[in-house]
Amino acid sequence: MLFGYARVSTADQNPVHQIDALLRAGVAEDNVHLDHASGAKASRPELDIVLRMLRSGDTLKVTRLDRLSRSVLHLVTLGAELRMRGVGLHVIEQGIDTDTMEGRAMFGMLSVLAELQRELIVANTNDGLASAHARGRVGGRRPKLTADQATLAQQLYDDRTKTVQQIADLFGVPRSTVYGHLDRENTLLRQPKKIVIMKS
Repeated sequence: MLFGYARVSTADQNPVHQIDALLRAGVAEDNVHLDHASGAKASRPELDIVLRMLRSGDTLKVTRLDRLSRSVLHLVTLGAELRMRGVGLHVIEQGIDTDTMEGRAMFGMLSVLAELQRELIVANTNDGLASAHARGRVGGRRPKLTADQATLAQQLYDDRTKTVQQIADLFGVPRSTVYGHLDRENTLLRQPKKIVIMKS
């Protein structure tokens, strides 16, 4: 079965072009899902819905990669997840189809770029922390993460490669600062439940 996903960043943007392209690509109107969300916004309810509906043998169609993903790393992670589930991804305007050898090669290249992007952010962050420490800069305002650091923190958390404490240690900030920059809805769902021991 074919599913389509479209996204517009603001209420002023018109999604008609995307929807028409998806319909021309064979997606039934009932299977077109539309989100109104910025590229940086993690919460996309319609994308979450369509991802839950996809089954092995289905194909997800979008007009462009930037309509689907908020970052290269998120795109690669999503592409790998779809492939593992046996779901195809077709990017209409950019001619990417993961059912073809060329399409899979494109995702391979994106994966390398995503890893490089993450390593550069980590390296720059560590350099900045080392420089500040060398100058003896301590105290001051409550520490906050830069936009790149916040993006990396979310990616590390979503990928489950590091705990919140490990991310906090990486950036030299309290856990509360990391929690303040994470997508709150998904973060709360991921927090371990407290175990209450009843005394007899």
